[in-house]
Amino acid sequence: MKRILTVLFLLLFGVGSMAAQKAAIKCPAPSKLKSIADCPNTGCGASIDPKLNEQKNIPEDNQEPVAKTLKDLKELADPVPGFKVGDSREKLKELGEGQKITVVAYALVARSGGKESCNCGLSKQKDTDNHIVLVEEETLALTRRATPARDASGTTKAVKARTAAQNTLEVREKQSETAEFTPRVRLEHPKLAGARLQKLIAAAPKQALLVRVTGLLMFDSEHSLGRHLKRVNNWEIHPVMKMEFCPAGETCTVDSGNWKDLELE
Repeated sequence: MKRILTVLFLLLFGVGSMAAQKAAIKCPAPSKLKSIADCPNTGCGASIDPKLNEQKNIPEDNQEPVAKTLKDLKELADPVPGFKVGDSREKLKELGEGQKITVVAYALVARSGGKESCNCGLSKQKDTDNHIVLVEEETLALTRRATPARDASGTTKAVKARTAAQNTLEVREKQSETAEFTPRVRLEHPKLAGARLQKLIAAAPKQALLVRVTGLLMFDSEHSLGRHLKRVNNWEIHPVMKMEFCPAGETCTVDSGNWKDLELE
């Protein structure tokens, strides 16, 4: 009898686990989904992780931030083994997920996001995330030369020419951590936008802008389970609640008062 109950428990657990992995939340009708404000915090779509999306979609947080370094984030382990889509995030919270942190780093690029389940598949710039590449100062010493195009051969594919800037960004990005502007936060802070930050990055020496980022620590379990990105691990500052930058000609430290708020730029 005991063995039968054990088998039944395992079967039920397995079914529940499979159901969690195949979670689906129907999207609102297009006529009702006009902006991110109409999108549920769980996001929507097929095979999504509503718990991850809820973590991404936190609009505000009143915690006092704790100062961290990019090295601290790099040293966090990717808790992939055994983690499945739809699992509770309690163990991740024990590792620090949800803690409000402040990090000083160099921003190399702020990319516009695309359609995602957390944003109900909306595609307008105001309704999508912005991916920000952050690196330590020593990473700026990594450079690469331009590479020429190569024609296809019997054993290799054709290769496009690449500039020194493209190759340098690629090698630096492998040493990066990620921060994300989100449309939920922009409902109250509309100037936390990737396009505004990218203009400052482009004008900075070596296209690397010293920034002070404040936001929530989050483990991107979606990318840890597939579609891996160029970065050290899958811990992010997501969402970003505040972004400051060091003005030209200034020397800024984590505690200095001469940072400039992106929202006041």
